Amino acid sequence: MCGIIGIVGKEEVCGRLLDGLRRLEYRGYDSAGIATVHDGAIDRRRAPGKLDNLAKVLADDPLPGEIGIAHTRWATHGAPTEDNAHPHATKEVALVHNGIIENFKALRDELIGRGRNFSSQTDSEVVAHLISEQVEQGADPVEAVRTSLKRLHGAFALAILFRSDPDLLIGARLGSPLVVGYGEDGETYLGSDALALAPLTQKIAYLEEGDWVVVTREGTQIYDRDDQPVERPITISGATGAMISKGNHRHFMLKEIYEQPIVVAQTLRSYVRRLDGEVSLPVADFDLSAVRRVTIVACGTSYYAGMVAKYWFEQFARVPVDIDVASEFRYRAPIMDEGGLMIVISQSGETADTLAALRHARESGQTIAAVVNVPTSTMAREADLLLATHAGPEIGVASTKAFTCQLAVLAAFAANLARAKGRLDRDEERTLVRHLSEAPAALNGALAYDEAIEEMAGAIVNARDVLYLGRGPDYPLALEGALKLKEISYIHAEGYAAGEMKHGPIALIDENVPVIVLAPSGPLFEKTVSNMQEVQARGGKVVLISDYDGIAQAGEGCLATITMPKVHPLIAPLVYAIPVQLLAYHVAVAKGTDVDQPRNLAKSVTVE
Repeated sequence: MCGIIGIVGKEEVCGRLLDGLRRLEYRGYDSAGIATVHDGAIDRRRAPGKLDNLAKVLADDPLPGEIGIAHTRWATHGAPTEDNAHPHATKEVALVHNGIIENFKALRDELIGRGRNFSSQTDSEVVAHLISEQVEQGADPVEAVRTSLKRLHGAFALAILFRSDPDLLIGARLGSPLVVGYGEDGETYLGSDALALAPLTQKIAYLEEGDWVVVTREGTQIYDRDDQPVERPITISGATGAMISKGNHRHFMLKEIYEQPIVVAQTLRSYVRRLDGEVSLPVADFDLSAVRRVTIVACGTSYYAGMVAKYWFEQFARVPVDIDVASEFRYRAPIMDEGGLMIVISQSGETADTLAALRHARESGQTIAAVVNVPTSTMAREADLLLATHAGPEIGVASTKAFTCQLAVLAAFAANLARAKGRLDRDEERTLVRHLSEAPAALNGALAYDEAIEEMAGAIVNARDVLYLGRGPDYPLALEGALKLKEISYIHAEGYAAGEMKHGPIALIDENVPVIVLAPSGPLFEKTVSNMQEVQARGGKVVLISDYDGIAQAGEGCLATITMPKVHPLIAPLVYAIPVQLLAYHVAVAKGTDVDQPRNLAKSVTVE
């Protein structure tokens, strides 16, 4: 969601700012812009839509300057128009903003009452006017920012330029990430993540909550929320400077679907010792034996990974699990007993709702474990136990490989918890390790059915509504399959526990509503097939996803079948993620939608 890059340079910066924005496209956006200070004035170019539109504007009207800021916007306040695009500017100040200013209306009314004129519908423009008003009255820019930050309620990452000081760039963060990059040639950078700065520098300092930073050509000074000078450690980001490529694949999403056998294997290497038949934790001395209750909090696809994990934790470790959508967690006044473990799950490690839940749990005395794909993210830094996925950068907005890596981590963690609680003997541990180790090969086997799935996508493409059914751990997979179809094809889809069909959703069944049934053979197969037959008896068109035995037993009369490798129930959720991802992908391609950057969606949601 929204991307920021700023450069205090020694040569013209516009081209590098535009390149940085291209590296941030994966976050999702609907407008973009760049501002620089040049010849004693602030100048900017903005455009709604994709970055190509901004590039055309810049080609027709170049933007000089050796200091600048740039932004990709995901609309919150106001439509995605040029007027609402960032940077927002007055004569004295230009800024870009990620997040939401919750008290913007009161501030806006106050500023209008003093004669300020606004040109956008955004909350962000309020900050520009608040700072500009003080500068116009003679305040030093640094002091104007310092006092203005105290008046802002909400979440923000800011990068601010000043007409009167063409060597000055100020950044600030509260609830939305911002990093400082240090160049080898004395240049300094701001970015919303390390990936945006990767071609410019690998030397990164992460601002902490409430930090703000003053950047000049003479040096950089970071201040904490109490305005005291502080030093933040400089780390090597490890982000690649090369633009991430789709390789031979048509879309990033398809490339990332096909990367899953490799990245799941990479992830599992950190959590299981295959030759020893042992599960392990990345922090060897972390004691799980005292954990009495687990609370899982996440959003979207990560929430569905957590739903699967609930089955595993309770089945293997016999530890009770609560699970919440992060945006709802704090508002039900959760009871959090001593000895509890909260697991937060987030691809980016910056999801605002999940981060707020983490901090609420911390205040309630919970131990925190974070399942994240970015080991330098805010959640990773604030957790007691980092459970890193090793999916690599995920560019497609609809999560695929991050989801299966989350499942791999959670399955291994469930086994670790079971061992710590005395619920897993050595033979059982070896068996679980063997099954987990089989997952990458099983994922490869699932990918072998890509062409068959592409062929049957035509049976879905013209549907207005699609239902997904599953039982046990396959119920969250049904929810995830429906989400994927909604996200990238814009077809309305819903996932249900298969046994719930007869309690309402069966009223929707007719010959125009395809029903996707996830039913690996096993202890729940016959019950799921009974629910599937209830659909068929009412004229419903069923697509059955099962293994060879399941297809042989129940495939007759289906609209289509998709055959998966026969696997142990522990790894079935990882394997069955593949067909629902591929089905959504091929339906979206057939419909001609923007697969990698679907409308209205953002990759990293850093506002509540």
